[in-house]
Amino acid sequence: MPGFDNEKYLQLQSEKIMERVKMFGNKLYLEFGGKLFDDYHASRVLPGFLPDSKLKMLLKLKKDVEVVIVINSQDIAKNKIRNDIGINYQSEVLRLIDAFENAELFVGSVCITKFQEIPQVMEFRQKLINQGIKVYQHYEIKGYPHDIDKIISPEGFGKNDYIKTSRKIVVVTAPGPGSGKMATCLSQLYLENEKGKKAGYAKYETFPIWNLPLDHPVNMAYEAATADLADVNMIDPYHLQAYNKLTVNYNRDVEIFPVLRQMFEAIYGESPYKSPTDMGVNMAGFAISDDAECCKASKDEIIRRYLQAKVDFRNGKVSEDVVDKIAILMSKLGISVADRKCVQAALDKANKTDTSSMGIELPDGSIIDAKTSDLLTAPAALILNSLKHLAGIKDTMTLLPRAIIEPITQMKISNLHNKNPRLHADEILVALSISARTNPLAEMAMTYLPMLEHSQAHSTVILPEVDSGVFKKLKIDVTTEPEFKAHKLYNK
Repeated sequence: MPGFDNEKYLQLQSEKIMERVKMFGNKLYLEFGGKLFDDYHASRVLPGFLPDSKLKMLLKLKKDVEVVIVINSQDIAKNKIRNDIGINYQSEVLRLIDAFENAELFVGSVCITKFQEIPQVMEFRQKLINQGIKVYQHYEIKGYPHDIDKIISPEGFGKNDYIKTSRKIVVVTAPGPGSGKMATCLSQLYLENEKGKKAGYAKYETFPIWNLPLDHPVNMAYEAATADLADVNMIDPYHLQAYNKLTVNYNRDVEIFPVLRQMFEAIYGESPYKSPTDMGVNMAGFAISDDAECCKASKDEIIRRYLQAKVDFRNGKVSEDVVDKIAILMSKLGISVADRKCVQAALDKANKTDTSSMGIELPDGSIIDAKTSDLLTAPAALILNSLKHLAGIKDTMTLLPRAIIEPITQMKISNLHNKNPRLHADEILVALSISARTNPLAEMAMTYLPMLEHSQAHSTVILPEVDSGVFKKLKIDVTTEPEFKAHKLYNK
């Protein structure tokens, strides 16, 4: 039984948003946090949550929905990368536009926040305009979010472009955190009021889940996922004061709440919200059907995040504080890397063979291992070994004979001038699929590829991008030791 009831969630969430729209006279700016199309973090910690659940929920309301995509000019200048899919934020904006339009959701415009006239920003702005996309500019406000008098003034939000919208629900989303979604929404409330129009604001962020305890593993997994940011889960002090109830929010919402409250007071005479929690419309906590299952999944996620943080630290992407922060979360929950069974399997194989190795825990609980050989990388061998196990093929039987593999390795050296002759995961799958035309065992093994989904794998060395990409496409959750293969720093 899954831990999360996705259908119940979709129904509750769409109803809650429409309820909030009516509360504000049919105009709502909805800040959309997290990932819309591929929220794999949510699907990992809430088993049963589908990665595109938020999109499906919006499709229930699509005739009333308009999308505004926000991107911070500083992220453009830094060429910031969305690590989970390996593209920069500019490309992610374009990908989001295509994805929304393919789903028949209307994208009204793109807003560039903290706008600066620098070459990278101007080039991206012009690219959007050339594609027929409306582009608006919002500017950095000194003293934001604490200097409320300046923020709510002609020198604050008043300097920003007014984003023209035409639908009841304006979904404000972004390629990643820190893009300025909330400031964009608040700016629009100010500018709408200047034009004599009334509009409302609500926040839709899946994590932290406000009606779960602060130390619930699902919320702690969110802390692990955002350990490299300045975000901190905390009890909402405003909600506690107003209702004498404990709810969970995070620091940025608590910090900005006085601005939002004062803005509503200026527009409506009073604020409809007494706390940051009141601003939210997240119903995910009400759709958890098996708390124990979600707790287990969240603990597993925290361990994966810890292992990834160690790799990121080795690569200079994060500070050691990030690793330490997740280690503290693990200590609080009484979990360790030893709870991830595939880790020990990989380490044991490496100790026995004195070469880089991998281990995998299949969905049925089976543990399979593999090592690097003269013909195959450990990832390639692991996939073959796993498919043989699932298909019930004896370990002594060969899926791909040397006569097929060796010509490929020779071609890689002689013609492509590679230094590594071994087949990677993608190459072994191509070879296996070709062999399936004439080899019944290979054909049978290929039919079990979908059964690798949700497996847990670990490597004793940092994987090349080509191998990690294959595992990602097969939906295998893979972690690695913070070690480079053969002490090589360039890992492709």
